[in-house]
Amino acid sequence: MIVRTTAEITGTDRDVADANWRSKRIILAGDGVGFSFHETTINASSVSEFHYQHHVEAVWVVEGTGTLTNLETGENHPLGPGTMYLLNGHERHRVTTETQMRMLCVFNPPVTGQEVHDETGAYPAPQSVA
Repeated sequence: MIVRTTAEITGTDRDVADANWRSKRIILAGDGVGFSFHETTINASSVSEFHYQHHVEAVWVVEGTGTLTNLETGENHPLGPGTMYLLNGHERHRVTTETQMRMLCVFNPPVTGQEVHDETGAYPAPQSVA
């Protein structure tokens, strides 16, 4: 059994941020459960582009408002509490926030916690975990 709080991972290597967002990686590949689970906060009035070429991501919005743009089709989707989106086609996407947004995210395959977004917003292909 694994029990963790976001308070205990704050300020550790599981707490990753850039200028627009902060991701608290609660469950990672090394935990051996086949997925990773994150709490992500995106700053108000920001624009972030992502492209998970090697991962499927499910996102559940629990706080804040904004817009999700599918950069491949141009479709826009309003985001707010209770909205879920699933990037099951590895879509390049943009999140534009109106207010600060907090989201709960699941990645498959799980991230290790050491990934860094490249210039396209993607993570590298996963490596096997020892």
